[in-house]
Amino acid sequence: MNCSAEKASRKWPDGAFRRGGAAMVTAAAAALLCLGMQAGSAQAARGAPGFPWDDLFGTRPHKAHKAVRRSAVPVPKPRPAEAPAAADAPAAAEPEPPAAGAPPPAAPAQAARPGETARPADAAKPAEPPRPQLSACRQALTEEIAIAPSIPDIHGAGGCGGEDLVRLEAIVLPDKRKVAVKPAAILRCKMASAVADWIRTDIAPLAQSLGGGISNLDNFDSFECRGRNRVAGAQLSEHGRANALDVRAFGLANGKSISLTDRSVPRDLRETVLHSVCARFSTVLGPGSDWYHEDHVHLDLIERRNNYRICQWNVDDPLPRVAPLLPAERPEEAPPREVAAKSDASKPGSSKPDRSEADRGKADEPDAAKSDDAAAPDGAAETKPQPTKKRRQSRRL
Repeated sequence: MNCSAEKASRKWPDGAFRRGGAAMVTAAAAALLCLGMQAGSAQAARGAPGFPWDDLFGTRPHKAHKAVRRSAVPVPKPRPAEAPAAADAPAAAEPEPPAAGAPPPAAPAQAARPGETARPADAAKPAEPPRPQLSACRQALTEEIAIAPSIPDIHGAGGCGGEDLVRLEAIVLPDKRKVAVKPAAILRCKMASAVADWIRTDIAPLAQSLGGGISNLDNFDSFECRGRNRVAGAQLSEHGRANALDVRAFGLANGKSISLTDRSVPRDLRETVLHSVCARFSTVLGPGSDWYHEDHVHLDLIERRNNYRICQWNVDDPLPRVAPLLPAERPEEAPPREVAAKSDASKPGSSKPDRSEADRGKADEPDAAKSDDAAAPDGAAETKPQPTKKRRQSRRL
């Protein structure tokens, strides 16, 4: 199909008009192109931005970029004449000269150029984590009460461990003497505070009248991740939570030791200790509770419903110092003791059953008849039948 302008005029009546319109469009485009080139050259000379089609055909010359001018830093205004004199203002503190041998102050870090990464030394240091706040118990348990440094929290298997733990090394008495804990006990702060208060308030005055005061505390067991009574599969003990202490004895200043489970210790002394621990701790187990606590006393601060407490410690009486005397031996010149005679039926070798007096009387009747028959004449004896006697004799056999 030929779509030229000449042939179009032949086919359609408006072909001439179309040819005229195409010519006008071409002339208008040429004029606009010339105007754009002239305007582009004039705008380039003035430095004004041109139209988007100015550099459509690459005729616009490229111009080098100018240096970027930095804006001037604003200067403060001059001091007015009516302002007070500079002598009235407080003098600025002058910097002290650097000490001899001190390194020169570091120059301020220059702004990083565009495209350059900051150096590791210039990077900001990470902020230090805040220190954990001390608990109220830890703030109250000062060195004037006990030597108990804090230790990190323990989180073991099966729920063992705890938080706010201390290592109780010694207890400081009001007169500044120290009661050593041998060995040092790992306890929770509340348990350590309760033990320290118990020693300072109750035990120290009690031991003062015994031998110059208390000097050490025999720690049988404190923190240990185990079940109750060391039974496999049992419920977790308070020792596993660092909430229990086993006490075996007290050491006195004169070198003596007072065992809490020793029956030779005066009973009133052990009862006094019993009443003091049962008033302070929620669990007290000693002799009489079970055979696991026959040689020490268990103390803990377990929390139960309705503040329920357990105090099981039997304070036994002291053992007698002298054993009771055995009966003396019987002298040889003493008359023999009367012993009741034993019947034949009661003998071990006898197999005859016991019989009553009536049975024994009936059994003796044939014998009496036999004796009478023996004294009678022979003819009379032959006339008496003997079936009953024979049957009874056979019955005896």
